[in-house]
Amino acid sequence: MKVLKVQKPGLFTTIQDLGRYGYLRFGVPISGAMDKFSLIAANLLVENDTNDACIETTLTGPELQAWEKTQIAITGGDCSPKINNQSAPMWQTLTVQEGDIVSFGRMESGCRAYISIRGGIDAPLILGSRSTYARGKFGGIGGRQLKTGDLINAFDASSLETVYEMPKETIPQFSSNLRINVLLGPQADMFTEEGVETFLSSQYKVTLEADRMGYRLEGPIIDHKERADTVSDGLLPGAIQVPKNGKPILIMRDAQTTGGYLKIAVASTPDIDALGQAKPNDTIEFSKVTIQEAHGKMREYNELLCALREKLRKTN
Repeated sequence: MKVLKVQKPGLFTTIQDLGRYGYLRFGVPISGAMDKFSLIAANLLVENDTNDACIETTLTGPELQAWEKTQIAITGGDCSPKINNQSAPMWQTLTVQEGDIVSFGRMESGCRAYISIRGGIDAPLILGSRSTYARGKFGGIGGRQLKTGDLINAFDASSLETVYEMPKETIPQFSSNLRINVLLGPQADMFTEEGVETFLSSQYKVTLEADRMGYRLEGPIIDHKERADTVSDGLLPGAIQVPKNGKPILIMRDAQTTGGYLKIAVASTPDIDALGQAKPNDTIEFSKVTIQEAHGKMREYNELLCALREKLRKTN
């Protein structure tokens, strides 16, 4: 069922779900939404399954024309959405009529927004996911970012009888100054004590070399004890590599599956969502946590996700 037509594609707009699991051993990245919390919330607001595919926008949103009446929700960074040039609220169910134009203004906070469609986006299921992996040229629509003229299909679904909105206390606040919890390791012992202290006490800036694969950071040099690399081993989103130049690289959702740069730390899982909203020139500071503290934050995050459906407010 054709639902939306792309009038303007935006800077980097793709189809994403929660990711492609079980294929790392074949060199296939997980991919999926950079900010999974926002994607899940967008789906729940239109009564979709949490893993249904949505549109992920980056910095500059697309312009979309509705081909028929449907319902959508827009979450994530504050992207100043409009319907027919009239401001539209985020984090709640919205109804669009045939011919309506959904557009976006300046990204006021955060970096990425998510647009869900009632029924979920109907894109080919490849290795268990509809997520776009642009470097591999598969998933989503043709394995690429959206372009002008693309037609976005959705699965058939009845209209919602209830309109939902997220309670303000559950809506993430996106800052240009992030503090990220990290577990040291797996190779923290291959850095000097001074290097580890520099990492934990300094502020780093996201450079222009930032995409779905990872962010290169600018800041104080982190000293290795000897070499800066090792035998390639597994690499997952949230890992923080430090190459020879001593400047950290944050690994994100489209990360390659192995890497040989030493990893000084790994970001806690809930904080990877926050990192997905970081943009060039944002600053990041790292805070060391214990494994017990990390597990506690993960439990809180999972409990929030499990309770999210019940937390939604009905507006009619």
